[in-house]
Amino acid sequence: MANAPKAGLPRAILFDMDDTLIRAYAQPEEAWTRLLHVFSAHLDAHDEAAIAHVRTAIMEEARAFWNDRAEAAKWRLDIPGARRLSVRRGLAKLGREDDELADRIADSFTELRRKEYRLYPDAHATVDALRDAGVRLALVTNGAGETQRAKIERFELAHRFHHIQIEGEFGQGKPELAVYRHALERLGVAAEDAWMVGDNYEWEVVAPQALGMCGIWYDPFDAGVPAHATAKPTRIIKRLAELIE
Repeated sequence: MANAPKAGLPRAILFDMDDTLIRAYAQPEEAWTRLLHVFSAHLDAHDEAAIAHVRTAIMEEARAFWNDRAEAAKWRLDIPGARRLSVRRGLAKLGREDDELADRIADSFTELRRKEYRLYPDAHATVDALRDAGVRLALVTNGAGETQRAKIERFELAHRFHHIQIEGEFGQGKPELAVYRHALERLGVAAEDAWMVGDNYEWEVVAPQALGMCGIWYDPFDAGVPAHATAKPTRIIKRLAELIE
């Protein structure tokens, strides 16, 4: 049996990846504003107000799209394709039904985000310190296997975790309870001996707590607990290093 972790730490921690260890999709308003300036002439959007109008239409369609749980579960395995649909719908809402332009914009945004992925500064040090302290670690991420494996390799994460679980490989994604149960089983720990850490309130707080885990919400931009939240996080952190302080 593995040695017990240091005092104050659980036997195991499950980490989300996107926008927890890696800054990937956070603050989309700023990224969309920059990208849409590149296409301003094509969109007849020649000032900040016009750019904001297009951005709002696209982002509203994206939110509606991802709020449909069944659609989201399907399209999480094809984020670029989902983005194309959202941009098409956003432009159509503005009276610009131009699928070719919409797809160029969507694909450019996908590439922009990919290029700008960044590891959070304290991610490696925090994960390494937890592992050295005797904590069993799992990386549990939604998305397509090929896409997520590329990030794992790019940011040197594979060897840092005892178990890596990707939606597209496992066959189910968060917040399905089977996802957390499988990761806990692979780590050999009970739910009450584990934490889940991540930025998505439903996936990293509500669902894990339903199993008896501690839900640690990562809120680096100080967004605050969602107004509609029915569960309280066990703990809120703004830096990953708070887990070991």
